[in-house]
Amino acid sequence: MRAVIQKSFGGPEVLEEVDIERPRTLSGEVLVRVHASAVNPVDVAVRSGAFPLLGEPPFGVGWDISGVVEEAGPGARFEVGDEVYGMPFFPRAATGYAEYVASPSRQVARKPASLDHVHAAALPLAGLTAWQGLVDAAGLSAGQRVLIHRAAGGVGHLAVQIAKARGAHVIALASAAGHEFLRGLGADEVIDYRTTDFTEAVRGVDVVFDSTAQGERSLGVLRPGGVLVSILEHGNKELAAATRAAGHRFAGVSVEPDHAALEAIARLVDAGLIRPHVSEVLPLAEAAKAHELVGSGRTRGKVVLTV
Repeated sequence: MRAVIQKSFGGPEVLEEVDIERPRTLSGEVLVRVHASAVNPVDVAVRSGAFPLLGEPPFGVGWDISGVVEEAGPGARFEVGDEVYGMPFFPRAATGYAEYVASPSRQVARKPASLDHVHAAALPLAGLTAWQGLVDAAGLSAGQRVLIHRAAGGVGHLAVQIAKARGAHVIALASAAGHEFLRGLGADEVIDYRTTDFTEAVRGVDVVFDSTAQGERSLGVLRPGGVLVSILEHGNKELAAATRAAGHRFAGVSVEPDHAALEAIARLVDAGLIRPHVSEVLPLAEAAKAHELVGSGRTRGKVVLTV
């Protein structure tokens, strides 16, 4: 099968399309014929060596997939022909930029019926990060106020929609270019972080969803007993201690596969409450270009590869 792997750390140019053996399924696993795979910032960091999650190359990055079940091992939850999406194996290698991916069947879920494979592939890692932070960790509920950093990004734009679906009041931080986009997603307030100091403009929020490593600066905007959700500083013990000392709760989130959350997200998608934004669609052979786009840090929503 065709797959994109790398044999060394480095820039996008280290990604190469090769022919490798198709994975085999074990009991409880499904073999997914991948139609689309999304590119995430973590892919870029792992590829470059800045985040050596997978050890030394060779390996293939990529976790977000959407496709059709080609084979189902004994005891698997799906049947051949079922359309599924998910984020298998994270934080271990899944080699998601490939024609086929073998996955435990409980690490994928039925694809939202209202989405094509390109848009479904844009959901799992970013959507699960937002869900596990806002819903599972923070317990966000109707009427609460939430501040979302980097709200127009891959995780952020889904966090805005999940928060709105929960009935929250959403304050979104983004550059001015993303304000109209975020209002269209339902953000109640939009603040330009480049011209306004959010620590002076915002007060009394119940939850801060931080994807920018600005956890310590964010403490002052929380109400007493509020929750700081951090996806980049989830292992920062000093920040956790400072959060508790300030009278708040710290929730460090490291995303993990979760079929139940994927099913809940799919229901919201099919109800018209969540719509992933895809800014660029490229063929598998242009994985390096996709990494350049995501690595620029200026991408709105997601970049997706078709296989």
